[in-house]
Amino acid sequence: MNEFLLEVENLKIHFPVLGGIFQRKIGNVFAVDGVSFHVRPGETLGVVGESGCGKTTLGRAILRLYRPTEGSVTFKGRDISGLRGKEIREIRKNLQMIFQDPFESLNSRHTIGEILEEPFIIHKTGTATERRDKIAHLLERVGMTPRVLNRFPHEFSGGQRQRIGIARAIALNPELVICDEPVSALDVSIQSQILNLLMDLQKELTLTYLFIAHDLSVVKHVSDRIMVMYLGKIVEYAHADDIYARPLHPYTRALISAIPIPDPSAKQQRIILKGDPPSPANPPSGCRFHTRCPLTIELCKEQEPALELFKGQDSHLVACHRAEEEGPL
Repeated sequence: MNEFLLEVENLKIHFPVLGGIFQRKIGNVFAVDGVSFHVRPGETLGVVGESGCGKTTLGRAILRLYRPTEGSVTFKGRDISGLRGKEIREIRKNLQMIFQDPFESLNSRHTIGEILEEPFIIHKTGTATERRDKIAHLLERVGMTPRVLNRFPHEFSGGQRQRIGIARAIALNPELVICDEPVSALDVSIQSQILNLLMDLQKELTLTYLFIAHDLSVVKHVSDRIMVMYLGKIVEYAHADDIYARPLHPYTRALISAIPIPDPSAKQQRIILKGDPPSPANPPSGCRFHTRCPLTIELCKEQEPALELFKGQDSHLVACHRAEEEGPL
């Protein structure tokens, strides 16, 4: 039996850039550029990085909402990157997504009952009565009452909408759920409720999560392992405890330094990165982080670092020529 539920190997997603009168291809946007990782059944892999680093594109490519330019996505031992039509529809019973914006992800013209019934209709599951019973049970599972079935999305708060989105994602008992920044659009007071709900559902239904976020303080509480991305590449990949105890990549250290400490008297040294991330349509040579990194040397500008195990570690990978350097940061 395969040890991994999901395996991604050298995945690349390149979007063409069109220009000129005839809209010819003049370049590519390297949204995801050679990413490899795996996810075990029942675990949560956190994917973090700034906006534009390729996190959401990666999640959508796994679901085959984007077709990979190169590489493979293997789910339960089967390569799904080339599937079409009926075959990919069958696979999607086991692969679902919770979207970032609860105000945009629900169809405003449909009632909650119609929204939650749609997965069952698409996959021809159960009779109308059976579907109604399952929908009522789904709503109770996510902390809502079945009395809302005939109401519309605009009648609910952001947190309630996200609960409905979660109910839709788990309707067909999937094995892998991709959580695309599921709490970033919510009030801080609601975020913890949604995170606790996700963790409770994971235990109850034995779910596996790919948890995408830009905030390491959120990922810290839910992830078993963490993958840090920058400009379409993985720069660090390790167990969550190892990432927080000893971040090796300068970019990871900067992200961790931005986590607020709930103690006004505590001294916190923020690492402020200079400049903006380069364009994914024209990434820098060598290490893609070298234009903003305070540890940059000539080697960083000329040679791209490989994602490799750090010395003395059995599962902590980092892509940095100067991972052993602790400063100046």
